[in-house]
Amino acid sequence: MIDTFRRPRWAVAAAIVAVGFGLLTIAVGGNTLFDRPAGTASAGNIVPFVLWFNFLAGFAYVAAGVGLYLWRRWAAQVSVLIAATTILVFIAFSLHIFLGGAFETRTVGAMALRSLIWVVIATAAYRTLGCFQRGTLKRM
Repeated sequence: MIDTFRRPRWAVAAAIVAVGFGLLTIAVGGNTLFDRPAGTASAGNIVPFVLWFNFLAGFAYVAAGVGLYLWRRWAAQVSVLIAATTILVFIAFSLHIFLGGAFETRTVGAMALRSLIWVVIATAAYRTLGCFQRGTLKRM
């Protein structure tokens, strides 16, 4: 049962953003990865590991969004995992750029936006769901 009395309004908004962003990420990444003419024509200098990560992360975005809507503690943990792995991929992508690899400037902005969104969602969800409290791991 969903405890809508305890779920803050921001969680519903975050859930909608996460699911919408996830579905869009899956669609665009899928079109590019699986060689749809519309996707590959505008892709430019694709960095494969970033594209694959973002495509697969889209499924995690949807799961986290559903979990946030249902107001489950695991949604905070998934959000932290998304934020952390996005930042790690962003660091690897930055290294790729530093070493002279081809890239699209819009990817830099997209990775920065993804990182910011997920750090905010993860922090808010983790704090609000009480994941910092002692003994919470036992009750999950």
